[in-house]
Amino acid sequence: MKKLIAGVILLGILSSCGNKKTNIDPFASITKEVDSVRQIADSSHHDKSPEDPQPIQADESFDDFIYNFASDDVLQRQRVKFPLPYYNGDKKSNIEELNWKHDDLFTKQHYYTLLFDREEDMDLVGDTSLTSVQVEWMFVKTRMVKRYYFERIKGAWILEAINLRPIEQSDNENFVEFFGHFATDSLFQSQRVREPLAFVTSDPDDDFSILETTLDLNQWFAFKPVLPVDRLSNINYGQRNDDDSPTKILALKGIGNGFSNILYFRRKAGEWELYKFEDTSI
Repeated sequence: MKKLIAGVILLGILSSCGNKKTNIDPFASITKEVDSVRQIADSSHHDKSPEDPQPIQADESFDDFIYNFASDDVLQRQRVKFPLPYYNGDKKSNIEELNWKHDDLFTKQHYYTLLFDREEDMDLVGDTSLTSVQVEWMFVKTRMVKRYYFERIKGAWILEAINLRPIEQSDNENFVEFFGHFATDSLFQSQRVREPLAFVTSDPDDDFSILETTLDLNQWFAFKPVLPVDRLSNINYGQRNDDDSPTKILALKGIGNGFSNILYFRRKAGEWELYKFEDTSI
């Protein structure tokens, strides 16, 4: 059952209570299994060629696989289709295995980000039936997007290409460009936060309930997470990412640390506005 309380009362509760409801971390289970998976990768490295990789348990979920792919150099080299096509705009080159450098992706960070247009698309996270996924880096300053194209072939995820190109521009305010400004300029940020701001968080007194309330601008600045500045990551499971979408959802997900924040944005008079903030961190 949801409880509705006033924002001022919530501040008192949150300052005195630290318990949060359990939040699903897609990487929590796999971080405990990295050592065993590495043993499997080491063994298969001698028995299988990169053209015929052996599926492992982590292949069942793309989130599990990508953590292993970014953490284990042996597995990563097994799962890259060499020579790897690399597109820089319209210019194509090939990366040979000899020249491949290990790519940590976002695993060295405390959290990664996911971008959605609609709340229902968030259900795609953890879908075990996926056969095609793209991992993306969106660079704020250069306005470039780097995409890693993964395909599941005979049960094993394979990196088949990398594409670097400019972020598409439209007549509307671009979300990545807006967010770069929003994350670095507190005055601009204060102008783009709706007041009152809808706030959803875990009930410290009931693990199975959440609290829905509102925050004023000062409370937002007190509770807001550290926002990514230089680049945004994204895993495209098949969700829509339309530049002209009237809404954007930016999920900040911790890697094995229980952190989970979601920022909800919508266009108001053609400009992006933060209208809802969700913190269900453990």
